[in-house]
Amino acid sequence: MADGRIPAERRRRKPTKSGVVLSEELIVDCALRLVGQHGPDALSVRRLGAAIGCDPSAVYRYFHDADDLLLALADRLIGDAQRGFEPGDDWVAGLREMARRIHRGYRAHPRVAAMAAYRVTRRLHEFRAVETGIGLLRRAGFAEADAVRHYAAFIDTVLGHAALDAAHLALAPERRASDDAAWASVYQSLPAAEYPELAAVREELPLMAGSSFDVALELVLSALVARAPGATGASGESSSAGRAD
Repeated sequence: MADGRIPAERRRRKPTKSGVVLSEELIVDCALRLVGQHGPDALSVRRLGAAIGCDPSAVYRYFHDADDLLLALADRLIGDAQRGFEPGDDWVAGLREMARRIHRGYRAHPRVAAMAAYRVTRRLHEFRAVETGIGLLRRAGFAEADAVRHYAAFIDTVLGHAALDAAHLALAPERRASDDAAWASVYQSLPAAEYPELAAVREELPLMAGSSFDVALELVLSALVARAPGATGASGESSSAGRAD
């Protein structure tokens, strides 16, 4: 098939030994749960088979290998994030909502997001998301090539921050707390003679512990508004940084 998916006729229809009827959705659900609980090493056909109660070879009726399954997990995150999303007339508001949905969705599954945010799923939910994003930029008046280039910059910014924040959330709590605290406990105590610029902003350095997603998003949107033909559809909105752990 064009997207590399397993043909429907190869998929299992009989119940497993545990009485469960296999499906792509069931396997993805189980994989999300395993990775969320145990991390990337849990994404194996052997562990999936044990968790579902089927012979691991049955999983290959739905996915070529573990990487194919990872792409399905990434596409699930995109689909869950975009469910019910219908952008209105304001293209800026549409891009903002799209970005925030993706960011929230990746934070909800940080271990999967850290593995998959940079992958191209070449599946239905990603197709629809790219269609929506480029459509919003074309609505803004951008020519075809500019719409594609600007969408790439927009979505890479969103996914990059989503992956960064997801990786932060995937850290053990004590390591996450230690990293966040370093901006006050270590950076604020650096000698002014050696680090004069840091000393000048000493009281503001704890802001570095927060996610910069909202600020980065508004910067990108402002740049798009400035470049848009006619500069219409710009809905302003104040932003604030802060990692909501």
